[in-house]
Amino acid sequence: MSKLAGWVVFAVSAVFFGCFFVWPVWQTLAGAFLDADSHFTAAYVREIFRNTIYVEGLRNSLLLGLAGLGFSLLVALPLAWLADRFAFPGKKLLSALLLVPMVLPPFVGAIGIRQIFGQYGAFNAILTKLSILRPEETIDWLGRGRFWGIALLTAFSLYPILYLNITAALANVDPAMEEAAENLGCSGFRKFRRITLPLIMPGLFAGGVLVFIFAFTELGVPLVFDYYRVTSVQIFNGIKEIAPGNPFPFALAAVMLVSTAMLYALSKAFFGRTREAAAGKATTGRQEKIISWPRRWACSCLFAAVICTALLPHAAVILISLAGDWRHAILPEAWTLDHYKVALGHPLAIPSIANSLKYASLSTLLDLLLGTAIACVVVRTTLPCRWLLDTMAMVPLAVPGLVLAFGYIAMTQRGVLAFLNPVNDPTILLIAAYAVRRLPYVVRSASAGLQQTSVTLEEAARNLGASPFSVLRRITLPLVMANLLAGGLLAFSFAMLEVSDSLVLAQKQQFFPITKAIYELLQLLGEGRFLASALGVWAMLFLGMTLLAASVLLGKRLGALFRV
Repeated sequence: MSKLAGWVVFAVSAVFFGCFFVWPVWQTLAGAFLDADSHFTAAYVREIFRNTIYVEGLRNSLLLGLAGLGFSLLVALPLAWLADRFAFPGKKLLSALLLVPMVLPPFVGAIGIRQIFGQYGAFNAILTKLSILRPEETIDWLGRGRFWGIALLTAFSLYPILYLNITAALANVDPAMEEAAENLGCSGFRKFRRITLPLIMPGLFAGGVLVFIFAFTELGVPLVFDYYRVTSVQIFNGIKEIAPGNPFPFALAAVMLVSTAMLYALSKAFFGRTREAAAGKATTGRQEKIISWPRRWACSCLFAAVICTALLPHAAVILISLAGDWRHAILPEAWTLDHYKVALGHPLAIPSIANSLKYASLSTLLDLLLGTAIACVVVRTTLPCRWLLDTMAMVPLAVPGLVLAFGYIAMTQRGVLAFLNPVNDPTILLIAAYAVRRLPYVVRSASAGLQQTSVTLEEAARNLGASPFSVLRRITLPLVMANLLAGGLLAFSFAMLEVSDSLVLAQKQQFFPITKAIYELLQLLGEGRFLASALGVWAMLFLGMTLLAASVLLGKRLGALFRV
């Protein structure tokens, strides 16, 4: 790629990010820190910390982020270590099944958890069957433990991100360093703490920061659990109050944005870059240890137990979608396929699927065009500012989608972009929001493909007289097509099931994407949960197929797509 083409890509990318990332973030900050006369003020933010309700919401959100990260780490780290070190029955299949929880948005899984642990749910029915509870006695488990329910459900949805990153980091640890430590008398947990853990810290950080941000800003699960004292729900409820005279929704969104940025920066400073990590590139392959058959089966059983627990919400959603009636019983008392027929015939269903396909397809096309161009500039040119382009493309992973969507609403309330107001038509904003937030997957995937492809093939084609466009079309793109396909599949599937942007920006029924339709169906009395579950099963199957395809194409490199 020529320097001129590189500068053109940089300019186009800067304009795109300026309009659909920097500007909405600035609008949020301006609404929080500028008064009616456009003078700087911290009074609005100070008032947030004086309001006990807002402070409680921030505290709960922070604790949810920490709890979600902690539970995810407890699940992912031991499993990744076992998968890296030992051979055990069914290892490949079990490792693949660990990724299945990613195929269902957490807020859809919350429908299943409510069915199991609700006051008249399956768990109480089991306790009644065991004579632990009297037939007329019930316990509202979610009413007593909504916080822990949200934290656990979020953790079991997000631990695959940590698992992928830790597995990739462990694969890069040089076995010679651990062998040297053992020769010097450092073994067991001490070796893991002093040698292995520092070497995998960059991978641990890469996944951990994403898990924390997702858990800290989760919107759908608290809404389904009726847990309103969290910042994300308070911002969501404050959207209808956006007005020049009410700065507090802006201040609350700004506090969430600044909080995630500060926590990310602190984590990056302490854990993101370590001297030990610089030496953590494997020079020799690791041989899997052969352990006794009881230990091998114990490893398999541990993997199976985690998978079954993580898939409990998925199983419950499927059962709800097939249930004729399910109240205070271990399993549905009747079975039916009518919910699928009714759901697909509901005015919300087919239009929402069509809308999601349109939004996700156009955003993915934009991601592929811009992401491939950015990757080519970063990997194939010597532009002095290419690192800035790479950073610009990856920053959206660290910014909460809820804050970005809030900024879109703020920047379209008045001025030159008023015609994009989502109250009228959110199509352009939804496409832009999906594209901005999923672009990192395409950039990372394309960059990995280009780094693994020798540049000499492109140079030989140019020496034979091929134009730059011909080299790109006939040499470069075919060589990295698998990576582009994997990144595009991930961008498309996650855009299809995006929650925060969809719930915030889609305000008219005719523009609802599928996740907003599921949420609205859930609000219906009577058969709402059955219809929402039926639509959720369709979404689950769709995302499962795309993730499976991406996993087959990228293998262990799939974890590189989930790094900030």
